[in-house]
Amino acid sequence: QVQLVESGGDLVQAGGSLRLSCAASGSIFALNAMGWYRQAPGKQRELVAVSRSGGSTNYAYSVKGRFTISRDNAKNTVYLQMNSLKPEDTAVYYCNVVTVLGGSYWGQGTQVTVSS
Repeated sequence: QVQLVESGGDLVQAGGSLRLSCAASGSIFALNAMGWYRQAPGKQRELVAVSRSGGSTNYAYSVKGRFTISRDNAKNTVYLQMNSLKPEDTAVYYCNVVTVLGGSYWGQGTQVTVSS
């Protein structure tokens, strides 16, 4: 089993910044993809950003240029730096990791609220 602990969600004004963190622990052999998803009220969960073990990253079009995903493999931790936040970024943000053995694990979610 892999446990994920997220932190960093908060209430922030539009234009502000937040940094989310997600630390993985437990039966980790090696992590492949580490990413962030979000789900706003009444909407489906969507990919925000993902970082793969080979170094490639992908971002949702809506966050490109504003959000940056990074990872510390030694700490099994993934970060999401969010700048120039907009009210439409308001959502519960979930961390997801995929191990090299194919297991997929989710965090409990952290609330990000951006006020206008």
